[in-house]
Amino acid sequence: MTQATLADYLAQFGEVEARPLSRIQQVVARRLTQSWTSIPHVTHHDDVDVTSLEDHRAALAATSGKVTPLAFVAKAIARAFADFPQFNASLSEDRKTLIVKKYANIGIAVDTPGGLVVPVLRNVDTRDVADLAKEIRELGTQAREKGLPMSLMEGGSMTISSLGGIGGTGFTPIVNQPEVAILGITQTRVKPVWDGTAFQPRVMMPLSLSYDHRVINGADAARFLRKLEQILGEPAHL
Repeated sequence: MTQATLADYLAQFGEVEARPLSRIQQVVARRLTQSWTSIPHVTHHDDVDVTSLEDHRAALAATSGKVTPLAFVAKAIARAFADFPQFNASLSEDRKTLIVKKYANIGIAVDTPGGLVVPVLRNVDTRDVADLAKEIRELGTQAREKGLPMSLMEGGSMTISSLGGIGGTGFTPIVNQPEVAILGITQTRVKPVWDGTAFQPRVMMPLSLSYDHRVINGADAARFLRKLEQILGEPAHL
């Protein structure tokens, strides 16, 4: 059914309005469809304890200004690549070779009025968190003002998609080809956590890790999130 035919069909039942998709929305739609239909997706959900991270962020803000949790998560992912190189890889066109990247470039999905774009932070493993936070803010502003060149949206190792500022407890992000994994973040909440003798209030961050099951198995996905929790639990080391 063509767009015109569908619009005419729906108009039989009441008033409708046809709103053309922006160029960015059309590109994103094509790429997401390609990723979803060509990659066998699996999503692993978990909560990680970021109580120490939130305390550290508050202290850091006093000297370095506001530091988004995204900067810490990006840095943690780059650290975790050392133990889980298959997450920093791409599958060759013939599906016979895994191309492992020796760089750590992390894409940050940004919601803009024109659609979703993914600027990429370069060399995350060699940079400090305050510097990454500053660039995340700058890239986000540039993306929303439609001034982001294509060169800043290429070459990612893995992507982060955060809905933490809006809400939710989990979702299923779609892998950004040719990457093999994407990490979704939803709203951080204080939850009671059993410590062996009593429930303690802990700040928990829900993470949703979607991955290409041809490259990554479920056990490694679970271990990868546990590694992120370990790294984020020692934020001063980042």
